[in-house]
This record gives sequence, structure tokens and C-alpha cells, in this order.
Amino acid sequence: MNLILAQVESLWIILVILIIVPLVIIFYAIAIYNGLVALRNGYENAYSQIDVQLTRRYDLIPNLVETAKGYMKHEKETLSAVIEARNQAVTAGQSAAAAPGDPQAMQSLMGAEAALTGTLGKLFALSEAYPDLKANENMLSLQDELTSTEDKVSYSREAFNNAVTRYNIKRESFPDSVIAGMYKFGPAELFEIESPKQREAPKVSFS
Repeated sequence: MNLILAQVESLWIILVILIIVPLVIIFYAIAIYNGLVALRNGYENAYSQIDVQLTRRYDLIPNLVETAKGYMKHEKETLSAVIEARNQAVTAGQSAAAAPGDPQAMQSLMGAEAALTGTLGKLFALSEAYPDLKANENMLSLQDELTSTEDKVSYSREAFNNAVTRYNIKRESFPDSVIAGMYKFGPAELFEIESPKQREAPKVSFS
């Protein structure tokens, strides 16, 4: 009798080793995979909010330039530079929106945004010499809209970077890193602006 019981116990142990343990491992791997997918979807959704605000910003800039053009007739080079920088940022933004977090796309966007911020800063600095432009109602309205949009970009960027950080931590942690490597969950890039000065919205005060 004891021999039979011992054999049954041995069979159960073998069943656990051959069936149950692999099943536990499979379900655990599935849970890790689903967690990575959820976090990736999380930062992609977070980026969509940045995209909305950047698109709004890009739409405001041509109106800004058109308004300034009537007063700053001798600043054609600066106005053209703003439009060119804006167009480059639009292209970079479209690439980033198609692949949020992609290192190459995000680096291009950060570079384009830094260039755009620089040209806008130059435009606003030059506009100080044009009192009529500073008092223009359309310019004042664009100022308010651009400032509001910049604030929203900043908040959205913070949410995106937090989501990216959570994703990167998970994909780099063991054993999650094994599943991430098997199913090509690549690293996601933060949306950062390197220069402290560039972190600030362009100064658009016409008061």
C-alpha cells in the first residue's frame, strides 16, 4: 500500500513538473507581455495629447507671422526663418506622431522644436521695436493663445515622460526584459528640451 501511495505521489510530482510549472511560467510570461503592451499604449496615448497641442501651436504661427509682416517689413529674413522652422517642426511632429517614443523620431522632434523656439524668441525680441505691433489686438490674442498652448504642451510632455519612464523601467527589469527582448519591445525616448532656456515658452509679452 505504501508503495502504491509513493508511486502516486511521484506521478503527481511529475505532473506538476511537466504540466503545472510550465503553465505557470506561460501565464506569467503572458502577464508580462500584456503589461508591456499596456504601458506602451499608455505612453502612445499620452503623446497624442502632445500632438494635439503642438498642432495647435503650428497652426498659430502662420497667423502670427502674417500679423507681424504688416509691421516688420524690414525683418523678412527673421519671418522666413520662423516659417521654415515651423515647417520643419511640423514634419518632425508628424514622424513622432506616427511612432511615439521612437528614439530617432523623438530626437528629430526635439531638435526641430528647439530651433523653432529659438526663431520665435528672435521674432519676439525684434517686435519690441514696433509699438504698433505690440498694441495690435490680433497679436495680443495670438499671444494669449500661444502662451496657453505652450503651457498645455508642457503639462502633456510631463505626462508623456512619466509614462515612458514607467515603460522603460518595466522593459529593463528582470524577468520582464526577457519577454521585452523576445517580442522586440524597444526603448522609448523621453521628450526633453536640453537647454534650460529652451524649456521656457517663448516670451511673447507685448505689454
